[in-house]
Amino acid sequence: MIAERVSRRSLLKGSLASGALIAGGSFVGSLFAGETHAAAAQSTLGFPELKRVYDKTHAAAEGYETTIVARWGDPLAAGLAEFDGNKVAAEEQEKRFGYNCDYIAFMPLPKGTVNSDHGLLCVNNEYISPNVMFPGMTEGDAGKTMTREQVDLGMAAMGHSIVEVELKDGKWETVADSPLNRRITANTEMTVSGPVAGHALMKTSADATGTKVLGTSYNCSGGFTPWGTVLTCEEGVSDIFGGDPKRAPTADLLDRYGFDGSDIYGRGRFHDRFNLDKEPNEANRFDWVVEIDPYDPQSRPVKRTALGRMSHEASTVVLNKDGRVVVYMGDDDYFEYMYRFVSAKAYDKANPASGADLLDDGVLSVARFDADGSMTWLPLVHGQGKLTVENGFADQAEVLLKTRFAADALGATPMDRPEDIETNPVTGRVYAVMTKNKKRDQSKVNPANTRPENLWGHIVELIPPGGRGADADHTAEKYAWDLFVLCGNPKDAKVGATFHPDTSDNGWFVCPDNITFDPAGRLWVATDGANDFDLPDGVYGVDTEGAARGLPKLLFTCPHGAEATGPCFTPDGTTLFLSVQHPAEDAETLDKAQTLWPDFRDGRLPRPSVVAIRRKDGQPVGA
Repeated sequence: MIAERVSRRSLLKGSLASGALIAGGSFVGSLFAGETHAAAAQSTLGFPELKRVYDKTHAAAEGYETTIVARWGDPLAAGLAEFDGNKVAAEEQEKRFGYNCDYIAFMPLPKGTVNSDHGLLCVNNEYISPNVMFPGMTEGDAGKTMTREQVDLGMAAMGHSIVEVELKDGKWETVADSPLNRRITANTEMTVSGPVAGHALMKTSADATGTKVLGTSYNCSGGFTPWGTVLTCEEGVSDIFGGDPKRAPTADLLDRYGFDGSDIYGRGRFHDRFNLDKEPNEANRFDWVVEIDPYDPQSRPVKRTALGRMSHEASTVVLNKDGRVVVYMGDDDYFEYMYRFVSAKAYDKANPASGADLLDDGVLSVARFDADGSMTWLPLVHGQGKLTVENGFADQAEVLLKTRFAADALGATPMDRPEDIETNPVTGRVYAVMTKNKKRDQSKVNPANTRPENLWGHIVELIPPGGRGADADHTAEKYAWDLFVLCGNPKDAKVGATFHPDTSDNGWFVCPDNITFDPAGRLWVATDGANDFDLPDGVYGVDTEGAARGLPKLLFTCPHGAEATGPCFTPDGTTLFLSVQHPAEDAETLDKAQTLWPDFRDGRLPRPSVVAIRRKDGQPVGA
């Protein structure tokens, strides 16, 4: 499979225009224009590379400074005492910054501007780490031993945090008493919209309409829209439900989505809605994309079911040249798929209100990668192909409720845990991160996932037809594609890494997780999994064009046990916000924590936090 891709690479390099379709219907394209490497590549990244050290604290490259902007427990309302994680209760936690920060969106203030020194940080709070939250507790026994108070605290600490921030004298500060500050938690009332709203499998004893849901959980990556809302992704809630999924009326559906009744946070012991024996349909009300208006603290979040149901990782929004909205999504699990949603209607830039329900009507598709370097988006539309009543799909609502089954039926390409998917604002190309897949053997490799037992991950590059930048057609049925980098140690021949040959001992990385682009079109990669190789997770800048294409440089490293996630630039590129998630999580219990980052105070807990990275001279990051 690798030989076939390399052979095709040699054939196509320098050929026709990117992503072109010739009249005869065959797929050709110069995927690699400007790709050839100079003998000594000159990276456009101007900083001196950081030396990789796995330490109790974080580190940034020379010439850069960091600020802790928001920690778990920081107040989001006036009148709250200094945070003490040993004493906080659930009710108070709902007024404080949440736990295990993940995806970040910077939404400028005033709304509709590109202001880069005042805005709202909209931050996912994915999950909790009981082993470093509660003294004496291990990760394995949490589900059975957490008290009602601890369970409720965990529910209040997950979800999403919105906090107003300002840049003052080169340092970012939160506005603790801002009326825009807000928490969205596992108890926040939400509306269900789109084709699945009101379906019988969405109805419970507490909601006979199937249109109202309490809460969101496992909010991992996300996106933001041209009309000023934030999308937060529910990524695989299967292990926060108790009960026996095999006895449920929808046992096959629950099994396909990984429900095993493990109830790792004990919710099912105290809340019937998280017990599959009592409320089997509650599970169907999660694993969606949730839309939030951060500028209106009274607004109700909406679960947009037209975007499909999966372990959502990323919901990156692109405004296509014809005005339609495109959302790229990954299903973050082994052998799952990549998806794209295209809205039925166009967005009117002159009327932001036109985006209000735009994500309720459109076509969801799943990706198939072929060995000739082409990829096809297969529409998940009821009545087309195998998506029929005879094959178990009664209507479009069931196609979306059973998104994974539908993708299986169409023959989509199983990927190595597709996580973030982002678009380059300069080239219009799309980059999809595969973090790893230890379960793939040689018999299951495919053109886009070429290594068995892929412990290191890789990044796939998608090339829509139509041209560069805004001319790219993100609604097209067919794209070109290539493997941008295969990750891992390039000095280990068995790994088969394909970084630029000038990559340093500090520059190569493993397990890419979240990515973003700076205004100049450079890729920034945050990793999750380097700890397994006794390395720190961190953030790397990478050129995607020119002689230094595929040449990473290390900018930032995390403390012990933490991953880097949610990288997000201000519009002017002078600040890179980053979530440092689950510090010390590799400790069996709190008393064995290798770090108390970022406070380093005896008797206090490790605190997941948002960090701001800036150049000391105020120039754009990476320049």
